[in-house]
Amino acid sequence: MSFDAQSLKMTVARHGRVARVVVTEVSGSAPREAGASMLVWKGGQSGTIGGGALELEATTAARNALSQGNSFVMRHPLGPALGQCCGGAVTLATEVWDAASLESRLDTARDGWVIRPVGSDSGTRPQAGTMPLRRLLRALRNGSVLPGPWLQDGWLAEPLSEPRHRLWLHGAGHVGRAIAATLAPLPEWTITWIDTHATRFPDMSHDTVDVLVAEEPARVVAHAPPDAHHLILTYSHALDLALCRAVLKRGFASAGLIGSATKWRRFRNRLLQLGHSESEIARITCPIGDPALGKHPQAIAIGATAMLLRTASAVRETAVDRTA
Repeated sequence: MSFDAQSLKMTVARHGRVARVVVTEVSGSAPREAGASMLVWKGGQSGTIGGGALELEATTAARNALSQGNSFVMRHPLGPALGQCCGGAVTLATEVWDAASLESRLDTARDGWVIRPVGSDSGTRPQAGTMPLRRLLRALRNGSVLPGPWLQDGWLAEPLSEPRHRLWLHGAGHVGRAIAATLAPLPEWTITWIDTHATRFPDMSHDTVDVLVAEEPARVVAHAPPDAHHLILTYSHALDLALCRAVLKRGFASAGLIGSATKWRRFRNRLLQLGHSESEIARITCPIGDPALGKHPQAIAIGATAMLLRTASAVRETAVDRTA
């Protein structure tokens, strides 16, 4: 998990003063991992640090911080203090952000990390020359620091969020809308959403979604990154086939096509006739998702999103193995 500056900026723009709560340290069993965060503002919140009594108490504390404008760090034993069955302990850092603090605190970003003082004394910046901080800065420069938040001597450092996976979503019908709504909140993903008419897209404002209107969607596939994931689910079988051809020509991390087993047999035969090899065609998954979940658009979206997450995880693990 990492510091999502873009989401924080958008939330501040919409709601003004915002409290951000981040799990900085975990010991034993806990509902969320270090780096998990949530945003709290007057009348609302987004994200989660695990729910239950911990999140309720953290949300209440964050709302109090909003009125006072302070930041603080607290350790929470989950079992004895909050009655949660996890039994571990978590340390939470709560910071209040507004337009001015975004400008002043984010200018500390360096080497892909956001480093700033946090805690009751953060109004007075802790000494920048402390030995732990100097060690951290050296580790950032040489790339040896592990991902995740780092909290010590009044300083909090978090890696800046950078989307690692790109989805090209072809089609803005019911299933496309359900998939976009399901995947868009995940900070490690960006979505390029393509259809032939602007009126087919719903009103959905999210910083991870980029809408693209194209009269000939198959032609824009040439501009997709070769490591993008593709889901093809347009209103036209002819357009679906053209997109399959374009994706096979371009290259991809994964590709999925909506449809039945019968549709896929026809597409497979047609793609063979067009000169694509068996091994190339076999990389396209059809039907997408899990047919056992049913045909409701949201059920298809859940299955398709799970498929994407598993595939992206496998691709990442393969890449790690190759560099090990």
